[in-house]
Amino acid sequence: MAVKFQSEEWAKEMTNTLQANEAVTGAAKGQNTSVQFVTNEVPGGTENKTFFKIVEGVPEVGVGDIDSPEATITQTYETAVAIDKGELNSQNAFMQGKIKIAGNMMKMMQLQPFVQAVGAATKDVIREY
Repeated sequence: MAVKFQSEEWAKEMTNTLQANEAVTGAAKGQNTSVQFVTNEVPGGTENKTFFKIVEGVPEVGVGDIDSPEATITQTYETAVAIDKGELNSQNAFMQGKIKIAGNMMKMMQLQPFVQAVGAATKDVIREY
């Protein structure tokens, strides 16, 4: 069953998938962090806010605002979809100015092994864009 990208159902499916994947949990081990995503230019003229956090090595994806994120990533819906589909690498998107990061850049760099594991782990989650 497909889940709508950046919806509550998507967040639950992503969380379940991440927590069940050994590569992801291995990359998250010992980590504590939170990142807010702000996606603008969403079809319908809205803005979506989602987040991911790792608490004591346990990853979670959610919809809405998170208190005191270590970083906030702002992107357009088009960019978010391209990254989610694996058509655009997040580092390339940053270098091209397609995503803006405010906050702890060092922490974002340290999370790269986790981010790579997430992409591989969630590739089979069917999303509706």
